[in-house]
Amino acid sequence: MVFQLCLGFVKGDEDQSKDLAQEVFIQVWNHLDRFRKESSPKTWIYRITVNTCLNHLKKERSQEEKLGEILRDQETAEIIEFTETDPSKMLFEAMGKLSEIDRLITGLLLDEVPQEEIASILGIMEGNLRVKIHRIKLRLKKLINHE
Repeated sequence: MVFQLCLGFVKGDEDQSKDLAQEVFIQVWNHLDRFRKESSPKTWIYRITVNTCLNHLKKERSQEEKLGEILRDQETAEIIEFTETDPSKMLFEAMGKLSEIDRLITGLLLDEVPQEEIASILGIMEGNLRVKIHRIKLRLKKLINHE
């Protein structure tokens, strides 16, 4: 479940997902003494996974901004086209275009986490979550169909 969630955050990159999943379990091990049993262990691990992934994305964005500045200075930017017909790759590519919270919700849904637990993880009401899920499905459908 951790690997799948990480996979959604890194747009289907399995190597990065494996690295992130390993980092998550290092964090879990290092912070076992901080687990207060206010939620299930699964929910606690999801929260650590989300935080680890979000921190990774922040670092990655910072590095991309620095690289972008270098490329602009050198005037050597290239366009890389991604052409893949694998449906799961298409889904993860589309998920990569969603906001971080929408990617999180999608990843949790793919892991078949109950909506009640997802709402608890995110700290939102279940009704609000259902609306978000509906909007995410519409957005993914448009992204996959290239609309």
